[in-house]
Amino acid sequence: MSFRPLLALVLALCLTLVTACSGGAKAVDRANLTYEDIHNTGLANDCPTLPDSARGSISLDPITKYQLREICMHPAEVYVKGEPANKRQEAQFVAGKILTRFTSSLDQVYGDLAVTADGLSFKELGGIDFQPITVLLPGGEEVPFTFSSKELLATSEGSALTTSTDLEGPYRAPSYRTSNFLDPKGRGLTTGYSSAVGLVPAGDEFTGETVKRYVDGSGTMNLSITKIDASTGEFAGVFTAIQPSDSDMGTKAVFDVKIVGQLYGRLEQA
Repeated sequence: MSFRPLLALVLALCLTLVTACSGGAKAVDRANLTYEDIHNTGLANDCPTLPDSARGSISLDPITKYQLREICMHPAEVYVKGEPANKRQEAQFVAGKILTRFTSSLDQVYGDLAVTADGLSFKELGGIDFQPITVLLPGGEEVPFTFSSKELLATSEGSALTTSTDLEGPYRAPSYRTSNFLDPKGRGLTTGYSSAVGLVPAGDEFTGETVKRYVDGSGTMNLSITKIDASTGEFAGVFTAIQPSDSDMGTKAVFDVKIVGQLYGRLEQA
């Protein structure tokens, strides 16, 4: 009888290990999962990954045309730089909680990779390359923004894809709102009112809060490759992006938003 508690503990430990290993396998090989395996689980928002042993490199020919395809970027952490408590302090990035559940990742992003005299150059061409995201700050404020990789132009030193490759460059962050969106006071760019209902515009002093316009933002992204499978052309790593938050179509001040997360992609000949 005294061995039963010990036996139960061993069985529970074995079951835990089996469950953990099976979950890891799903994260690594998402392509083999069925619709029923993924539906309403959040796995579609995750990026594939590579084992820690994938430490290879891929030599690139300057004459050959290449593309980076199936790029996936899954935000894991978001930080927002707010106003400092007083003028003596510098503004710091504060961690926020991502409220957007299963649609925060960029996926199937692709673009041209070229070998130049100065190194590697990547030009993003398309894919699911933007997602609206909202984060909650510790004080209760919600900050929306459009996470994007649109028109990314990133460069790196070297003539090969290695575990030390860091592609970095600017990209375009589209407006979080569209022209038909109405704010709580019924104001919009192509629809709604030109001022708050029942109020007469008080002159140029409040024009900035009333007149809507389409405003794009500009960000900087770093793609840091840490794992490479030379046999399949796959790579994985981490990305870091800094871009502006939503400006409510140019009518309110923006915050700097820092997004950090997982990176995955595949190198192919064009």
